[in-house]
Amino acid sequence: MFANLPYELQIALRYTSAQRRSERNPMLSVISLISVSGIALGVAALIVVLSVMNGFQKEVAARMLSMIPHIEVVDERGGLSDWEQTLAQARTNPAVSGGAPFVSLQGMLLYDETMRPVAVQGILPAAEKTVSAIAKRIKGGTLDDLQPGRFNIVLGYELANKLGVKVGDKLSLLVAPQGGTATSWTPRRQVFTVAGLFNVGHNDYDSGVALVHIDDARAVEHLALPSGLRLSLHDLHQAPRVAQELMASMPAHLMFRDWTRQNEVWFAALQSQKRMMFLILVLIIAVAAFNLVSTLVMKVNDKQADIAILRTLGASPRSIMAVFMMQGALVGVIGTVAGVAAGVLFALNIDVIMPVVESLLGSKLLSKEIYFLSSVPSDPQWRDVAMIGGVSVALAFVATLYPSYGAARINPAESLRYE
Repeated sequence: MFANLPYELQIALRYTSAQRRSERNPMLSVISLISVSGIALGVAALIVVLSVMNGFQKEVAARMLSMIPHIEVVDERGGLSDWEQTLAQARTNPAVSGGAPFVSLQGMLLYDETMRPVAVQGILPAAEKTVSAIAKRIKGGTLDDLQPGRFNIVLGYELANKLGVKVGDKLSLLVAPQGGTATSWTPRRQVFTVAGLFNVGHNDYDSGVALVHIDDARAVEHLALPSGLRLSLHDLHQAPRVAQELMASMPAHLMFRDWTRQNEVWFAALQSQKRMMFLILVLIIAVAAFNLVSTLVMKVNDKQADIAILRTLGASPRSIMAVFMMQGALVGVIGTVAGVAAGVLFALNIDVIMPVVESLLGSKLLSKEIYFLSSVPSDPQWRDVAMIGGVSVALAFVATLYPSYGAARINPAESLRYE
């Protein structure tokens, strides 16, 4: 099989396989091993880091979307006067799958002597099930327990823990009246009964959001109209495009905000961190790849007699250069393949590996109050893996150019003078 290969590649394969038993310079095997290990370690680290960042983004986005709509519609003139008609108009777009009205309030929850700030969302339970997955996250009750006039409330479980309440307890909601000032106003107070607790796995929502029936929310704030309309889509990734289409086809006084814009700063920051992390870890691969320069320089010096003999037998400088470029590229490919295999294996099994690491360290690596998650997610994407492998091989190839060019310029007569 190897007899049909170009002789330059055959020599490169022979030199690569003979690294460990170099007679003239035993350090070559050590340096080559360091080069391969460095490339493999850099590639594996980059794959794992990007997989974790992808998993973090995917997991947090999924948990956010269990609470926030794909598209939010509000009327710039104030409350939404006829949400059913607005929903009917929106559903003429085939991408829209459902909608529900909402009311947003800011207030304080009071239980005994404990007071916590809260964002209250007034919802219509039957319609809300078409735009969010919150109904599946409720424990100790159901979304249908939010009946108009009964003043029931569903709390995030972290918020309930901080208040010290459980299902069946009564607490007070304090809201500022519209038009009140910071120095003189009397808050409106309404007693609610805890009908259930929800846990979406996102600390911001679990510790700071409560759900009530939309009619109860309007009664507390003395609102005549809903605050707006939530829309769900068949494909959430089409939200920016669909929002633009709805904006162009519906009345100008309606404003549309998709889910990516509601958390625009967070997603932009994560993408920026991902790009910076990629560049930093690529530098690690670059350092390891350019170790090939020293390896090949030493190899060229070790094989000067062989190069001279090849030249006298008719090998061209281009062929000599090709031999050492292929050798360096082979080392880069071996390191890259090893790194890809190790990185993908680690990324796919990070849910098993990280608990072991945390038990050895005796502490949790992620704080859910800071990172929203308590476990390390991972989502290896093959596009990222292919890009990392390509960059690694390309850097290894670039590192071979200088020593290979030096090998091509060796004078046979000078090399064989003392042989």
